[in-house]
Amino acid sequence: MRELLLVNYNIHVTEQVRINGRDGFHDKYNYYFIISATNKEMILLEQAALAYYLTEIGYKHTAIPIPTMGNKWFVEKDNQHYLVLKVEKIQDSSTLTHGQRMAEFHNKSAEYQYEPTEISSYGQWKELWIKKITAYEQKIQLEMEGKSSSNKYYRLLVDMFPYIIGISENAIQYIQESETEKRFHKSDQGVFTFHRYTNDLLQPIIWTDKLVYDHPSRDLAEYIRHHLLLDSVPINEMKQFLIDYQELRPLSVFSWRLLYARLVYPIHLFDFIEKGFNGENVDEYYQDLKQLLKIQNRYENRLSELFDLLDVDYKRYDFPIIKWLD
Repeated sequence: MRELLLVNYNIHVTEQVRINGRDGFHDKYNYYFIISATNKEMILLEQAALAYYLTEIGYKHTAIPIPTMGNKWFVEKDNQHYLVLKVEKIQDSSTLTHGQRMAEFHNKSAEYQYEPTEISSYGQWKELWIKKITAYEQKIQLEMEGKSSSNKYYRLLVDMFPYIIGISENAIQYIQESETEKRFHKSDQGVFTFHRYTNDLLQPIIWTDKLVYDHPSRDLAEYIRHHLLLDSVPINEMKQFLIDYQELRPLSVFSWRLLYARLVYPIHLFDFIEKGFNGENVDEYYQDLKQLLKIQNRYENRLSELFDLLDVDYKRYDFPIIKWLD
């Protein structure tokens, strides 16, 4: 890959680095990372626009795509397309707390004047969730037909998928009812978010290919989901995160409802199933799926108590909690 940088970008790198689990290179001034761009060029170009905007408003540790010497965004090597990301500086320590960092990130990106098309999920959760259920159901059926009937992983997946459909439909119905909610305000506009937020704003680099455009409750919900799936939930840490966030960006009732609906929708189960589609070690996936089902039961119990644990007075706000979680 050093040759790719030299031939196409005239970049002479001096050392190899590894940051956030990604291998890259470094010269005297910048860091460079090469990512696959095959079959996702339009998505990456929209993410690039967001990344350049972030650098303009002060997020200098954002990985931005750079053009080749021939002024092309993508370069081909061995029948694969690649995009090169450049990072000028690694993030320094911050005086802001985690919650404040996220609120500031949402506040600043809310000023972006264009809504992307390929990477925006803003206002589309219900439709996207319905499509995901249908697509995964069809894919599982096709995979099952192509596998031996003794395949334990797919038999377990087929057995549990009606449950996944049921819980997904609860989330979709909750979203549909929330669309009539009138208690929203300016903080409900679209912002830059992450595909699956896992402490991305605390990392040395903001990765271009993780950026999406959505309602800010997406990041909040994924932050909470991550913690609810842990063996031990850091309740005080989560409470302080939400307090700090709301000091800079208060949540409307509509935001709380979206956050709750997203936590009900089993995105983490769909993500695991997607990995299984692309994997080969079926026995390992079978054991992991059995474990995930155990974790899911614990996750639901925690979700049923979430607002009490976080000291959120949902009764005063008068928004409903799904009864089957009680």
